[in-house]
Amino acid sequence: MSSYQKKRLFDAVACQLAQFPKTDMLAAKINGSWKTYSTAEVADIVNRFSAGLLELGVGGNDFTAEGADKIAIISNNRPEWIFTDLAVQQTGAVLVPVYPTTNPAELQFILQDAAVKYMFVSSKDLLDKILSIREGVPTLREIYTFDEIPGVPHWSSIGEKATPALLEQVATIKDSIDPHHLATIIYTSGTTGTPKGVMLTHQNIVSNVFLSKESFPFNDSPASKVLSFLPLNHIFEKCVSYIYLFSGIGIYYAESIDTISANLKEVQPDGFTTVPRLLEKVFEKIMATGNNLTGIKRRLFFWAVALATKYDNNVSGGFWYDFQLSLANKLIFSKWREALGNNISYIVTGGAACQEKLLRIFNAARIPVYEGYGPTENSPVICVNRREPGGVKFGTVGPPINGLEVRLEEDGEICVKGPSVMKGYYKRPDLTAETVIDGWLHTGDIGVWVDNKYLKITDRKKELFKTSGGKYVAPQPIENKFKESPFIEQIMVVGAGQKFTGALIVPAFAYLRYWMNRQNIPFTTNEEAVSNPKVLETFAQVVESYNSYFNHVEQIKKFELLPEEWSITGGEMTPKLSLKRKVILEKYKDVIAKIYS
Repeated sequence: MSSYQKKRLFDAVACQLAQFPKTDMLAAKINGSWKTYSTAEVADIVNRFSAGLLELGVGGNDFTAEGADKIAIISNNRPEWIFTDLAVQQTGAVLVPVYPTTNPAELQFILQDAAVKYMFVSSKDLLDKILSIREGVPTLREIYTFDEIPGVPHWSSIGEKATPALLEQVATIKDSIDPHHLATIIYTSGTTGTPKGVMLTHQNIVSNVFLSKESFPFNDSPASKVLSFLPLNHIFEKCVSYIYLFSGIGIYYAESIDTISANLKEVQPDGFTTVPRLLEKVFEKIMATGNNLTGIKRRLFFWAVALATKYDNNVSGGFWYDFQLSLANKLIFSKWREALGNNISYIVTGGAACQEKLLRIFNAARIPVYEGYGPTENSPVICVNRREPGGVKFGTVGPPINGLEVRLEEDGEICVKGPSVMKGYYKRPDLTAETVIDGWLHTGDIGVWVDNKYLKITDRKKELFKTSGGKYVAPQPIENKFKESPFIEQIMVVGAGQKFTGALIVPAFAYLRYWMNRQNIPFTTNEEAVSNPKVLETFAQVVESYNSYFNHVEQIKKFELLPEEWSITGGEMTPKLSLKRKVILEKYKDVIAKIYS
């Protein structure tokens, strides 16, 4: 029997305590300094927390999906998130994590659907959001906070209820929890309708943790540490968190998205996980710095970047290329590595397709970025590029991880079979039957094999559209290619049922301002910039140049420039920074109508 098959997620603590107890199992910045929690401290906090939950009536003997108690959490990344996850698991209850950005209507639906009994929130603003819909959730008994808020029970008060008898009960319940027991229900985005609760068991996630750990590979590294900032309620960050815990890697939580740069320099981590949108932001900042240079420094900077765009890890560039790249690394890219803490040995990106150009540039700069892929329904990893010779192929999500079967249907849909495939959708056997057929999870993603080894995602099945001429257009590859232009921040390809393909484009306003200044065109507001004739002419040239990469039906014939960036708060982006296409189509229907008028 494989080593992971008898393990539950909470076994990570005992595993670490036995093999490599740490002083910094978890860490967060509090009042300007880093507070660390040792493995022994975490074990004690979590066991007491579980005991207190039992005293509150959480858990019990009914471990079925419908019968087990549901505990919700809505919080930024912090040690208390992991304490709550582990403590809830140890009682046999089920954690329901919610994105902090979830709108009140969806939030109420999720809490009602799961019949949540207790809720943990991090801060006053999130508490207020819960209080605004609390009357609509009759099962909710109490809300606890991680921050100290007057008049509201603090999470630490639960651990204070622990007694020796309750702690013994915790140990007994832990021993009785089967690996097939439900660990969490993760509600996926409701952009295509009502949110769906993905049921994942301990075995689902643990198998994905160990198979990913073996495949990537993540070695046991008690001296290493990572920075965590992707939302923990997303299965990607949750899964890698347990990879870290089972590998003895210390987890440091970034204070916020805005402090990542500063936190990287302080923590000097060995690695982190990210999404392509954040990598794009890092690259834009780097390029903005380069644009502000003058003279020989500026020429050297852009010479190095141009060199890096030609990098291919599988094909030698020859002695002269290697020599130049070595020089570029010493003169230019060493500063990039310093900005990331000077210790990065891996960055894993997922959640959406990453621009191939970025992968080439970062890897050439000795900042290894590995792209992977997988949906929540698979716990989540299906494929990942590897830290081994021949393990990386730019433009693909790598080979399938060990222990999974992957096949492509006739239409290219990616299907996966293995121990990490979800138990099903909560209370939705109809949807489960449509999605998991004979054990095969139908992902809804379209892909192709490259070199009979690496998987390349070409698009979402639901995002493919037909023009009025009956030709299919896959928007993602077009969007990713166009985003290579320094002028383009965001783009969404449109044209379903229309005579031609069009696009909504959000300019990269920092670069546009720099370009306009160099052209002696005054930059006043975004609104004026996107209607400036010279700007429109330049964007037309950019679009024309990138159209050459695509066939006639895929080429963008007309476009509209938009004056503001799409965001989570604006409602156009998901929490993992993917486009909410339906929302954008509705919000900008008048602008799209202008394209086709």
